[in-house]
Amino acid sequence: MKYISTRGGMAPQGFSDILLEGLAPDGGLAIPETLPTVTAEQLQAWRALPYHALATEILSLFITDIPRAVLEGLTREAYRPESFQSEEIVPLRNLDGGMYLLGLSEGPTLAFKDMAMQFLGQVFPYVLRERGTTLNILGATSGDTGSAAEYAMRGKDSVAVFMLSPQGRMSAFQRAQMYSLQDANIHNIAVKGNFDEAQDVVKALASDLAFKSEYHLGAVNSINWARIAAQVVYYFHGWMRATTRADQQVSFAVPSGNFGNILAGHIARSMGLPIRRLVLATNENNVLEEFFRTGIYRPRSAQQTYVTSSPSMDISRASNFERFVYDLVGRDPARVSALWKQLSTEGFFDLSAQKPEFEARYGFQAGCSAHHHRLDTIRSVMDRTGVLIDPHTADGVFVATPLVEPGIPMLVLETALPAKFSEVIEEALGRPVPMPSGLEDLESREQKVVELPCDAASIRAYIIEHAQK
Repeated sequence: MKYISTRGGMAPQGFSDILLEGLAPDGGLAIPETLPTVTAEQLQAWRALPYHALATEILSLFITDIPRAVLEGLTREAYRPESFQSEEIVPLRNLDGGMYLLGLSEGPTLAFKDMAMQFLGQVFPYVLRERGTTLNILGATSGDTGSAAEYAMRGKDSVAVFMLSPQGRMSAFQRAQMYSLQDANIHNIAVKGNFDEAQDVVKALASDLAFKSEYHLGAVNSINWARIAAQVVYYFHGWMRATTRADQQVSFAVPSGNFGNILAGHIARSMGLPIRRLVLATNENNVLEEFFRTGIYRPRSAQQTYVTSSPSMDISRASNFERFVYDLVGRDPARVSALWKQLSTEGFFDLSAQKPEFEARYGFQAGCSAHHHRLDTIRSVMDRTGVLIDPHTADGVFVATPLVEPGIPMLVLETALPAKFSEVIEEALGRPVPMPSGLEDLESREQKVVELPCDAASIRAYIIEHAQK
């Protein structure tokens, strides 16, 4: 399996190469030359596998430069029951009315990002040891990526993490979860801007090829293909838990701001997993919903990006969207390059001529919700089922509800546990969420964070001073 860039300017590379690179040298994103496919016989044979073994089967299709026996060890260590709150790793719970909740938030940081980060926390050190080098991970977070990456990488030899977060725009729990880490290789940087502006800084430094090479910059945001590949696994897992026949379809509802979570579903569907619909749910920052409704992609400025009660999706420029557009335009890198050039000069591009394909060919539908929808949904799900969901998952439930079809299970991807957003839950239910066991004092722990301007020069200087050499 070799990887190329969505913009056509990268020679084919192996998985380990793109794992350490992050953004492609031409500014595009790594994508498999050809996607692997799975058969009905494979799907049936994999049904009884525990999660780590299923991960080995699927990831081995994307990772051919790591020996299978090694990969088996990495996935077994990444998906240990001791690291998750469920023996299943990802439990499936019945809500009602044909809707189910896929529990992706059982990991160390109580968010779905753990599902990929726990694997990255194993595969990064392995590849670095094999190559005798170091890695300085530079990322931006809107809430959950940062803590998942830091918990997966804390204390790892030869790895340092520099994580930018928008100052004052995450929940108190999210901030405490990141900033309370005292490990020497973890660097939390609160920047005066929103997520999109922080991500722009990350991309600017990753595009400085001389600086990137000298300081061994890598990425853990979903611009890193390894994140997407690891997330593909739970779509297969969810389908297997919700079906009994190889030809049975399911739909997935996915709260998504950066398009990485739902892109993994698109990849799974393209591989042959029987997915009927991929329902994209956004909050008031509905740039992606607008695209699927109109065919026009028009990212918004920082000033036009709302601060909402589902803050991890307060994103107006989806970093992973380029990979889907690459498929949408027939995997034509010249067309992708032209579209992103137009985006940089005119602020939008128009693919409305291909709008009929969004659902007919790719299964996409989209919707958005607002604050009052989240509160109502949290209350109604709790009243009907006794299950407490977080505000992002509530976005998914709200958008998915009118799209449930008879006989086709609708699996809503849980994004985080409600304790991470206690203020919103208290507003919805009139009572706070009890802190998870062992984290009762989280928000009172000593915090380690530096505040810097949201510009490339400031972040560059900080990395130079603190990087792993």
